[in-house]
Amino acid sequence: MSVSPSPSPAAPPVSAEVRLKYVLDHFYQAYPGAPAVTVGYAAARPQIEVAELGAAFLAGTSPYPAAPHWREWLGQRVPFFFDNPAEELLLLRGDKVFIAADIISAAFYLLSGWQEYFSSERDRHGRFPYTASVQQHYGFVALPVVNYYFDVLKTAVEHVSGQLLQPRRWGSKAAEFVAFISHDIDNLRSAWKAPAKAALTQRKLSLFGKLVWQHLTQSDAWDNLEAVAAQVAQYGGCSTFFMLPERRKATDGTPNADYRLTPGLRKRLAQLEARGYEIGLHGSLGTSTSESQLLAEQQLVRPAAGGQRFHYLSWEPYRTLQVLDHLAIRFHYDSTLGFAEHYGFRHSYCLPFYPLNFATGAAAKFLEIPLNVMDATLHHPKYLQLPPAKILPALQPVFAEIKRFGGVASVLWHNENFDPANTKNGPQQFHEITAHLQQQGATFLTGREVWREFTAEAAAPIHNS
Repeated sequence: MSVSPSPSPAAPPVSAEVRLKYVLDHFYQAYPGAPAVTVGYAAARPQIEVAELGAAFLAGTSPYPAAPHWREWLGQRVPFFFDNPAEELLLLRGDKVFIAADIISAAFYLLSGWQEYFSSERDRHGRFPYTASVQQHYGFVALPVVNYYFDVLKTAVEHVSGQLLQPRRWGSKAAEFVAFISHDIDNLRSAWKAPAKAALTQRKLSLFGKLVWQHLTQSDAWDNLEAVAAQVAQYGGCSTFFMLPERRKATDGTPNADYRLTPGLRKRLAQLEARGYEIGLHGSLGTSTSESQLLAEQQLVRPAAGGQRFHYLSWEPYRTLQVLDHLAIRFHYDSTLGFAEHYGFRHSYCLPFYPLNFATGAAAKFLEIPLNVMDATLHHPKYLQLPPAKILPALQPVFAEIKRFGGVASVLWHNENFDPANTKNGPQQFHEITAHLQQQGATFLTGREVWREFTAEAAAPIHNS
């Protein structure tokens, strides 16, 4: 079902200066230490001239541009929006370079979330659906296209500067990429419900009574935070637990948490945090559009500033960014932006980034660590339903792209899916994924550690004239 929200509020004009600043800021964050060269359109006479082909589209409000032209780059077929296929992609002119595709406008379009802001398509949870995206339409959700655009620009910068550029490295060992493992804690008390319902349906009353008694007198199988932490510790790092403080259902009946933040649970969370694990907020349904509600929940879970992810990956492009931007002093980072329906890159980018605030035409104040893989996506009646043996092979190309560009592999695995009874997207599949990430050289960091390291270096100045 598609839900149409109210029309998007007016956005300020997207000038060439806005596009260049937003995109080049992110380029210099992807390649720290890149030399100062001028990048821009013809009127500025820069060292690296980009064909200005996207201005007319970005002056309007259509969510979708003309179909991209596909080119080979780094051994991949890459979609280039706002391209002139009659020209060679890179034309080297002595100490200058001409780029025939408007990679500035194309990167701006994908990274900013333009399609979501100007599309009225929403699913039954009010989210922009994967089925309405250019990633789905043209089949590139598993490709970080913006990173390929940046590699084109990197090649141009290397030519005019004579200096080789290196992608970002992570952690004390300068790892090639990061594994950011997180857990949305929706349920701690409900493992017994499905087997109890089955026993009752099958009129196995003694078994039903036993399950109810165990529920009342013993810890639930999903009340396993310490066990989850121990599973992650095998890979030499810690993970992030996003806690959901709201027990009341949403107005449409969608559930929030099945537990309370009792003093005992708070003590356990404090112990996990003392061991290096991160405790963040899992904003309940409705908080993505309510600044006061989100702030109240943040103070319940973690009085100090930290990270968060919205329940059900809720995100309303018109309002959510404004909520988080107003509370940026409380939320250093968010990690909501992934498609629930498919693994990959919702904004076609594999590094943390600053979403565009369309109301101001500037980058947001909080960092987004995009979500690449969610356990429910992999095997769920409404999503991919991958057989267990096909999960890791499906994800390996995604992780290879993240490693290639020095990015962050963000993997969400709910605590309930560490239950040994789950053989579809359970502990075995989790360990296959994390062991692969470790074998590929990833360093395991919490969201807070990613934020600290990413923001430790001041963004390089923009060099466009």
